Amino acid sequence: MKIRHLGTLAVSEIGFGAMSFASYYGETPDRSEAIRVIRGAYDLGVTFFDTAEAYGPWTNEVLVGEALAPIRDRVVVATKFGWNIDPDTGEQRPGLNSRPDHVKRVADAMLKRLGTDRIDILYQHRVDPDVQIEEVAGAVKDLVAAGKVGHFGLSEASAATIRRAHAVQPVTAVQSEYSLWTRDPEPEVLPLCEELGIGFVPWSPLGAGFLTGTIDSDTALPATDFRAGSPRFAKDARESNQGVVDLLRHVAARKNSTPAQIALAWLLARKPFIVPIFGTRRLDRIEENLGAANVSLSAKDLNAIETAMSRIEVKGARLPEAILQLSYR
Repeated sequence: MKIRHLGTLAVSEIGFGAMSFASYYGETPDRSEAIRVIRGAYDLGVTFFDTAEAYGPWTNEVLVGEALAPIRDRVVVATKFGWNIDPDTGEQRPGLNSRPDHVKRVADAMLKRLGTDRIDILYQHRVDPDVQIEEVAGAVKDLVAAGKVGHFGLSEASAATIRRAHAVQPVTAVQSEYSLWTRDPEPEVLPLCEELGIGFVPWSPLGAGFLTGTIDSDTALPATDFRAGSPRFAKDARESNQGVVDLLRHVAARKNSTPAQIALAWLLARKPFIVPIFGTRRLDRIEENLGAANVSLSAKDLNAIETAMSRIEVKGARLPEAILQLSYR
């Protein structure tokens, strides 16, 4: 696995997101299997792992901490704050909370759950409209000075917010949804990251599984799967969006690869500071996805993909409206 840089931080060019081991995709595997898969990702070359206090809440950080404990000094661990989670009970309350005192308190709790002495990247999960971003950046700056946090990150933030935060505490990475069928960061956020030397971390690079070609309009999604409530995963949207998968399959056939590998290779080819993170519960899927690093897409390939995508209208919002409203603020 080759190395890329998020700011000055060296990580594997593809990372692993552990959200799949929370309850967002229905029933989760047992703990021992989850740990086996996470450690297996490291054995296959992944050194960049992502979690969040909201995944559970809290249980995902504990799982990731336990899984990575034997190799802690050889990996980069990122987690996220910002939801209004009661720090004493774990109760998920309405809205967001990035007050500086809260940020510092939850960071200490994160360290305990992860079983570590530092958080390599601490992201604000969503921008809190009730707290000035300069105050949030200042709180993280204090955590960096205390040695508890290595680097500052933002998730789903607007270009203007990123610039303001960066002026107080350098932003190492910005994490937002980005894939062949979700292009929101391209007009403003990606150019700003390039200008300021900030790494960009696409989450859901495989379109929550749709871009792998393993989901179609007939796939049953249980009510416990978050995709069951996502506009882009409504039955008619999946049927309409099949053209994106057909395109990926066409390119994959020419490259002797899979649709998932093409989707990830497309991201890797966009910019050298892009480090996608995918999630899965299966070790064989990890091995498949990491194979994207060996897929070369030429300028001709990329132009052909762009031309084909210009003829496809992606149907359905990427997230439910209530969550979508929290992005790009």
